[in-house]
Amino acid sequence: MAIFDILGGEFIEVIEWTDDTRDTMVWRYPTVGNAIKYGAKLTVREGQSAVFVHEGQLADTFGPGLYMLETNNLPILTRLQHWDHGFRSPFKSEVYFVSTTRFNDLKWGTRNPIMARDPEFGPVRLRAFGTYSMRVTDPARFMTEIVGTDGEFTRDEIAFQIRNVIVQEFSRVIAGSGIPVLDMAANTGDLGKLVSQAIEPTIAAYGISIPEFYIENISLPQEVEKMLDKRTSMGILGDLDRFGQYATSEAMVNASQNPGGAGAGMGAAMGAALGAGMASRPVSGPWGSIPQAGATPPPLTQADAAWHVALNGKAEGPFDRAGLERLASEGRFGAETLVWTAGQDGWRKAGDIPDLARLFPPMPPPLPG
Repeated sequence: MAIFDILGGEFIEVIEWTDDTRDTMVWRYPTVGNAIKYGAKLTVREGQSAVFVHEGQLADTFGPGLYMLETNNLPILTRLQHWDHGFRSPFKSEVYFVSTTRFNDLKWGTRNPIMARDPEFGPVRLRAFGTYSMRVTDPARFMTEIVGTDGEFTRDEIAFQIRNVIVQEFSRVIAGSGIPVLDMAANTGDLGKLVSQAIEPTIAAYGISIPEFYIENISLPQEVEKMLDKRTSMGILGDLDRFGQYATSEAMVNASQNPGGAGAGMGAAMGAALGAGMASRPVSGPWGSIPQAGATPPPLTQADAAWHVALNGKAEGPFDRAGLERLASEGRFGAETLVWTAGQDGWRKAGDIPDLARLFPPMPPPLPG
């Protein structure tokens, strides 16, 4: 009995895995120096799968449940261990537990810009990033294709390879989609489905699937985005005339509500200046360019004033500048002629008024004898 007790200490009777790391995909049960007892219990929980590897060869795969490791439910191991003749000896195999739950919130992104041809802007460079979820759907294939003999395989070890597959297929889908850059934000859902379908064959060969795939953002280089911002600003500037009128009216209302406030006075002055500047801008239309309605005309100068002229002892007029020039050409209007206009204090000689004196060029002195 003592010998059997000693040997019994080397037998494994219960095989199970309780994982709380949330990032381990494959874990190898420690069987070094120990043998699995015939009739041992194998516990596979929901979200797990157990893979037996015997002498380097994948033997059996078990889904969720409780198993007694006996001849009747281990057909491949039975054949490998020669239990078909009723042998009940212990056996040495490696047991790998594979997590079949979803691994969520995995990141992907383009390390370098993607070249694409936009129908509006021409060749552009795009960057994109997003998230995806991953799940092992074929534990046996996943073990043979990816894990190998790794005793503890985490999601980070496969995430880099999947990211490369995603970026490659994303580049191909974007280049062939023909969707304008400005419309991609509204089509990220459709683009995500196309990318997910494109990467499915390659990912399935690894024994895994991508249940969810999301494109969070597609962006242009910063220099191009700045130019787009300027283009947007120019579109907004096209209606500054109305904005100037609105600013003027607002400043006047604020000034009337706060007549003693210096800030209100300054706001009114700024609003009036802005409104005057905007109102002076012409408005373009199918009829051409015309001044905007309500524009303030420039003030009249003295040259445009109406002049009354003393001719033959009588006040005649009023005459504009063109009329005065006509009288001067007829010899009826000279520098000694008396003139008067509104705002002038009494009658004055035309030659004493600077604006009218220009009508009488200086005469040269007589030639010497």
